[in-house]
Amino acid sequence: MAYIAGHRAKTDTVSHTAFRGFGGPQGMLAIEAALDEIAGQLGMDPLDVRKANLYQNGQTTPYHQTIEHFGLPSLIEQLEASSDYRARRARIREWNNQQPVLKRGIALTPVKFGISFTLQHLNQAGALIHIYTDGSVSVNHGGTEMGQGLHTKVGQIVAEVLGLSLDQVGVSATRTDKVPNTSPTAASSGTDLNGKAAENAANILKQRLVGYLCDEKQAIADSVCFADGEVSYLDTNQQSQKLSFVELVNAAYVARVSLSATGYYKTPKIYYDRNKAKGRPFFYFAQGAAVSEVVVDTLTGEYRLEAVDILHDVGKSLNPAIDKGQIVGGFVQGMGWLTTEELVWNDKGVLMTNGPATYKIPTISDVPAHFNVALFDRANEEATVYQSKAVGEPPFMLAISVWSALRDAISSVSGYRRYPQLDTPATPERVLAAITAVKGE
Repeated sequence: MAYIAGHRAKTDTVSHTAFRGFGGPQGMLAIEAALDEIAGQLGMDPLDVRKANLYQNGQTTPYHQTIEHFGLPSLIEQLEASSDYRARRARIREWNNQQPVLKRGIALTPVKFGISFTLQHLNQAGALIHIYTDGSVSVNHGGTEMGQGLHTKVGQIVAEVLGLSLDQVGVSATRTDKVPNTSPTAASSGTDLNGKAAENAANILKQRLVGYLCDEKQAIADSVCFADGEVSYLDTNQQSQKLSFVELVNAAYVARVSLSATGYYKTPKIYYDRNKAKGRPFFYFAQGAAVSEVVVDTLTGEYRLEAVDILHDVGKSLNPAIDKGQIVGGFVQGMGWLTTEELVWNDKGVLMTNGPATYKIPTISDVPAHFNVALFDRANEEATVYQSKAVGEPPFMLAISVWSALRDAISSVSGYRRYPQLDTPATPERVLAAITAVKGE
């Protein structure tokens, strides 16, 4: 049983939130800080405290959603082994015992992130697909492409259904005169919603073409296969037949078969009673974990991220290159949020950090040479598009491992008896202040 009380306060500054996660990362940061401090008090490895407090299948969340298909324990075990976490921690402790100035720290932190809009009616999407007589396919859907690869994934889904190459499928710019009443491209649900809607439209068209083959070519419906730009089937005489996708489309057009279809999708199973704060607001959970290692100069507070190892659950990946890119991008963005991106106002309330010279986003020099990203090999048990999982927001919180590693390094100054208060962003000035506070106790 959990009792949660939320308190709101009006301040003289603007509302702050992370770019990915909309307030969720801040809550996770507070809990991870508490787990580190528990570990310090008990003299335990923080990872062991985290593992002891993981959900188990069958347990319920504070909002009464039952935990199912929970792979985080096995994911953490796999990353712990692949990153050589235990041996590295032992080496770091030995280093810290011998080095008076430079201190190293390491942390493994997980993320469990619910996927779906908690406002139920936003969990729907539409798509519009046209097939032309030259065999090309035009797709429009309700998601916004902002560099995350959404159009590519939706194009891949349609190409897979119709047995085409991706270069035969064009995804046009999102327009509400083609697909109306679009939901925001947020909550990491862009591919889940719009990909499913596009898959639905593509399957409608595929079934029309199969129906034409059955009616006009005596095809056996279950034998029809769309692959590599061709369509093969057995006729009622059990004879193998084959024609190109272009030939089939032209024949269907001449036979007055509609080559345009709309698709629709709404996320199943989800519901939420806001008055009772109960329900199943999330279709499934995305999961991941990261190991970060840092080195800190205890005389200046300066530090460097030495190594990162990430294992993240994207289900059955639709596009591993895009998914890994999103994981790296989310992690680095989260690292900036927690370490360098400081907002400063003067005494008149004017924002002083208003450009790249003063607002310090991460650069390539902040990313270590040792940066390993792997995808957890486990298909989504829920009926998402090709058993994939969302990847947009969850990797952002993996960067908490950097902040926890900094606290671990600072804690070594006290012999790991306690973890220091370290406000974010953890600038060198704040790191030095935390070191000074630990030394003074």
